[in-house]
Amino acid sequence: MEFLFEYGLFFAKAVTLLAALLVVVMILAGFSQRNREEEGGHIEVKNVNEAIDNLSLNLKHLVLNPEQRKLEEKEEKKRQKEEHKAQKKKAKEGSEDRKRVFVIDFEGDIQASAVKSLREEVTAILSVARKSDEVVVRLESPGGVVHGYGLAASQLQRIVSRRIDLTVAVDKVAASGGYMMACIANRIVAAPFALLGSIGVVAQMPNFHRFLKNRDVDVEVHTAGEYKRTLTLFGENTDKGREKFVDELEDVHALFKNFVSENRPQVNIEAVSTGEAWYGTRALENDLVDDLMTSDEFITDKCEESDVFLVKYVLHKNKIERLMDRFSGVNLDELLQRFLSR
Repeated sequence: MEFLFEYGLFFAKAVTLLAALLVVVMILAGFSQRNREEEGGHIEVKNVNEAIDNLSLNLKHLVLNPEQRKLEEKEEKKRQKEEHKAQKKKAKEGSEDRKRVFVIDFEGDIQASAVKSLREEVTAILSVARKSDEVVVRLESPGGVVHGYGLAASQLQRIVSRRIDLTVAVDKVAASGGYMMACIANRIVAAPFALLGSIGVVAQMPNFHRFLKNRDVDVEVHTAGEYKRTLTLFGENTDKGREKFVDELEDVHALFKNFVSENRPQVNIEAVSTGEAWYGTRALENDLVDDLMTSDEFITDKCEESDVFLVKYVLHKNKIERLMDRFSGVNLDELLQRFLSR
């Protein structure tokens, strides 16, 4: 009996501590989100050619014997010298520099929240890009809200409107809103088992009206405008409201289909707008993509003939986020032991 009492006390202390930590984290996260818009950020640029060369040199240094390393270093110096000479010659002749490729990463969520960084990255690139350059977007997204992904697609449209080549590379998934973004590109490349398509619209919500009615709880919903509210969580839904809700979904679906058709006229839109998604090889058969390859393969190939730069907009962390970072570094097991030993 005493063991159970002590165990119960231990459990209560542990739950109390964890609950307190969770509340603190939630409060800090709320403040952080509120202050996020006030915080700025900055653009970071990484030379991908140099990064790949460094990886190659490091590996060669490890696997080659001393004699081979010397020979390799000699060849590398010779190559760099010839490259430098060629660049000087081009500069004298006034010919254009090597083509530049700008790489952007887009990690999509339901709200398309990465559009905040995307718009800054696109603006930065367009301020320096020439028509001979290219932009590559490594896109990963299962889709989400229409207005969020509509804005993200519009950011990519800015690139195409400037007559700069845009390639979208998909390694895992570009579905629904993600594919809405992808179809803007002049070229879409995807890994063989990447998932693409899902040209459809879905919406769902629970309704608690009968549950509340059985407990004698009334919910009043007042609107000004016949279709201000079609379906509701707590009120009684009507057939007329359901019909209007479905009509709105069908209208969004029609807009989505037209958008894909305008940007990829080679697609048989009626065949692919069923809401289904296809893996890379099947997506190629349906003209949803143009080539099958990973983003790594595509970008590495570009490095052979172009100067490739990874462009990233980094949000500055506010004081609360920096505090949370410090807090996340605390050893919770040690903290719990100290608390329980009191």
